Amino acid sequence: MAQPLGKVLIVDDEEHIRKIMAIMLGKRGYECKVAGSGDEGLAMAISENFDVVFTDLNMPGLDGLGLLARLKAEVPDLLVIMVTAFASVDTAIRAMKEGAYDYIAKPFNEEEIVLVLEKALERGRLLDENKRLKKEIGDRRDANVFLGQSPAMKKVFDIISKVSETKATVLITGESGTGKELAARSIHQNGPRADKPFVAVNCGAVPVNLMESEFFGHVRGAFTGADRAKTGLVAEADGGTLFLDEVSELPLEMQVKLLRVLQEEEVRRIGENVSRRVDLRVLAATNRSLAQEVGQGRFREDLYYRLNVIRLHLPALRERREDIPILALHFLEQAVVKNQLGPKKLSPAALKLMAVQNYGGNVRALKNVIEQAAIMSDGQLISPEDLPFAPESSAWEADLAGGAASPMVRLPGDWTDLKVALKSVTVIVEKEIIERVLTAHNGNRTRAAEALGLSRRALITKIGLYGLDGAA
Repeated sequence: MAQPLGKVLIVDDEEHIRKIMAIMLGKRGYECKVAGSGDEGLAMAISENFDVVFTDLNMPGLDGLGLLARLKAEVPDLLVIMVTAFASVDTAIRAMKEGAYDYIAKPFNEEEIVLVLEKALERGRLLDENKRLKKEIGDRRDANVFLGQSPAMKKVFDIISKVSETKATVLITGESGTGKELAARSIHQNGPRADKPFVAVNCGAVPVNLMESEFFGHVRGAFTGADRAKTGLVAEADGGTLFLDEVSELPLEMQVKLLRVLQEEEVRRIGENVSRRVDLRVLAATNRSLAQEVGQGRFREDLYYRLNVIRLHLPALRERREDIPILALHFLEQAVVKNQLGPKKLSPAALKLMAVQNYGGNVRALKNVIEQAAIMSDGQLISPEDLPFAPESSAWEADLAGGAASPMVRLPGDWTDLKVALKSVTVIVEKEIIERVLTAHNGNRTRAAEALGLSRRALITKIGLYGLDGAA
């Protein structure tokens, strides 16, 4: 026997309405149960596991809005759809504000009910996925929130697991923003040196004239301005891990001195005649090809081979798009806490839009996108128009329309208020997207609504708002 598509509770004081809805949905593959009053429906919803509840708005005793309030308190994740013969904007807005997923008006047709139900079940699946992803985020917090579940990232985690217990030097490669320092910290914290220092240095950020002093330290009076002794980064990392970020930026003269430290495992401060033993785990990272740098004479071959004992390559975000949801949820949690915002959620359409974008800055760029959207969005639900992608970005448009992308509208150059500009351009872009998607689907509003991630009712409202009744 086939599994039902979903379990539905129908609450209505009119018996013929209950029967009609149960027959309609039952023949579509849904398991339906009915209740003749709000109190009966509440008891059933609490005692059984339902995916969606359809409830009449106007019932004696516990009415639809009252039932909605009780369900939100008792079964907060249960999706509720209001059914009313007294359809009005006021009742719809009130129901939605109080937590209803959507509403349908009597008299209704089968296609409308099924479409709303399918969207509600899709939303329920998304909520379940969010919970699962949040649990995975929690499970990985001990590993520096280095997140991912794609095959590419599972390979990365496997390498980290194997090398963490060793002292082998690891060269971490990957584009800017892929998380090279997070990978280095994960190696350190999952190994026997976890309780020892992790010293990270950006080799491209240290002034050349201060580099030797920063790395190896100096004694007091070693040079003009050396009014106190300095330990140096190498000695600070003794017993732990030294992470050389952007190692390709080291000048050749410094490469020679660093190579000696790695080979001899000892360091001598400037102005001192005695070398000191150091016990280091060295990790290095670069977004360049060190092999090419060697070939062009900018990086020493002997140092390259010293660093490249184990190679760990981090994939670009475009190579692991299936990781975007878990990363987005994590960054949203961070943004909410950091900026002291209220609860925020990502809509399915927003996640779909993020999944088709190209992130030049990789994970770092995604983090910035999420933080900006969290700050700029007005409500709890972050929708596509809240995401700060350039209006001319065509990937989303192509994905929706199923055809070749063409340039979209651009932001007029005379806008200087960012928030006003974002809100204004949202209207322009949304209207154009809806018009093009309607055209792509030959005016079929049901299919267009599905492509846009909207309910059919919401799409019809927007069509009227933007005067697109004739779009086809």
